[in-house]
Amino acid sequence: MNGSVATDLLDRILENEPVFFERLTVDLLIAMGYKGPHRKALTTQLVGDQGIDGIINEDPLGTKTIYVQAKRFALEHPVDRPDIQKFYGALAGQGNEKGVFITTSKFTKNAQAYADRVGNIITIDGIQLTNLMLEYKVGVNVKKKFEILDIDEDYFTEE
Repeated sequence: MNGSVATDLLDRILENEPVFFERLTVDLLIAMGYKGPHRKALTTQLVGDQGIDGIINEDPLGTKTIYVQAKRFALEHPVDRPDIQKFYGALAGQGNEKGVFITTSKFTKNAQAYADRVGNIITIDGIQLTNLMLEYKVGVNVKKKFEILDIDEDYFTEE
């Protein structure tokens, strides 16, 4: 059942504007624990963002920063190596080499190989994105939840 929800999530993301997707990526990373009570996470301005769509300061002083690139591409338009290279250049321009590149599409083999080689860019494709959204409850509501209980035999074992 969650598979159809994941497909619907991707469709809904693609129906929205790119700025919505940028906010979603930052919201997801916050839900994953990349922001605490005194830390800061934001999306950048649409124009002149120098290739950075989101910034997450992992600590109160901002000494550990993650930069985010969000590409809302159609499923038939994969992210290719030049896209990753541009993001890598944007990271270098910020004086930071740690980034997360999130797309609604997928990554070509050349793009993934480049990201793996530079080693400081985490890639998240559309399937991983929707799986993470389901896991961290971003953009979804729990419709029904139930538990099935069983006897804990270890609890009743004499020692």
